[in-house]
Amino acid sequence: MLLLERTSQHQLVYGNEVIVFSVRRQPTRTVQRVAIHVEPDGRVLVDAPDTAPLVDVLEAVKKRSRWISHHLEAAKARLAHVLPREYVSGESLHYLGRRYRLRVVVNPDAKVEARMRGAFITVTVPEHDSEAIRAALDHWYRQRARELLAARIAAVAAPLRWVKHSPPTRLQFMTVQWGSCSPSGCITLNPLLVKAPRECIDYVLLHELCHLLHHNHSPKFYSVLDRHMPNWRVVKEKLDNMAEEMFRA
Repeated sequence: MLLLERTSQHQLVYGNEVIVFSVRRQPTRTVQRVAIHVEPDGRVLVDAPDTAPLVDVLEAVKKRSRWISHHLEAAKARLAHVLPREYVSGESLHYLGRRYRLRVVVNPDAKVEARMRGAFITVTVPEHDSEAIRAALDHWYRQRARELLAARIAAVAAPLRWVKHSPPTRLQFMTVQWGSCSPSGCITLNPLLVKAPRECIDYVLLHELCHLLHHNHSPKFYSVLDRHMPNWRVVKEKLDNMAEEMFRA
């Protein structure tokens, strides 16, 4: 029987700050200590074995309050420099880890579309409408993701013995996640993932494919990840450092 990870929401007060965090219960976790993570987007995640009493988990988080607060401040500082897009010519866009420039062309007789041309991603619109430009870019990224991710997931899955056939996948724009794997084995991928370098794309795909074998973040899960991508931590850090810019709307 597959034992699923359970998540609960909690908060604690540290000085004048309220720290909100998620506790993820992992039935197959053999390491008894509580692991605390502050994600690049400011989420606080706490991994704990299923048998650990909640009072002990909360006490462990309380003891790390200062450390958590420090990392939350760093996350807020990074996010403060990420300005919302205005969807005007000259803004930076990304595709496969490379930087492109947005070029907006207004043509009253043209249909809305986005195309890559040299160092530019050109969006043609009948009038300068930020929402129309954003929608055109979203459509362009989704089309690119549909083609590229299907090819990469097949390549990444090829040497994985537990993947007997290509898993069902779907694309969904998400604000803080690159991908997820449901208990039924359906993999959801963020089309914006195609903004990242290929090695980062492959890391996310491998991560989700490993969840088909271990639907948790147990030591066994990370052991499989280590075996198939020994440098995944370096790649993950690279992707994390790009997250704010990649998710920028």
